[in-house]
Amino acid sequence: MSHKKEIDDAGFEIRFYEGILEKSPCFIEALCALGDLYTRNGFYRQGLDMDERLYQLRPGDPVVLYNLACSYSLLDEKDKAFRAIKQAIHCGYDDFEHLEADNDLNNLRRDRRFTRYFERIKARMHSEVIDT
Repeated sequence: MSHKKEIDDAGFEIRFYEGILEKSPCFIEALCALGDLYTRNGFYRQGLDMDERLYQLRPGDPVVLYNLACSYSLLDEKDKAFRAIKQAIHCGYDDFEHLEADNDLNNLRRDRRFTRYFERIKARMHSEVIDT
């Protein structure tokens, strides 16, 4: 597939989901899809807007909180990203392999608070595995 075709397809999908949200602004699946499309296409501020709307609708959802942390990290808002990732983990997010590899979190991983926090989480997980 050509690069122009990919851009045209992304634009079509974005307009499609924007149209759905005009009619149903709280449609969770459309908010998720549009947030992902915005972020994958470099529209980080718009992706953050979708993640913040999802957070208003599902404040305790660990995946919503994880995605919110990613959006904040992409915009270099490390304090907000750190708070959101801590909340995601507290609410049950546990895909630590993905968290360590996700490029969206590169800015956050450069923050010493996060590296110390994540090391503690990994140590706790390791000790729980040994105890079982």
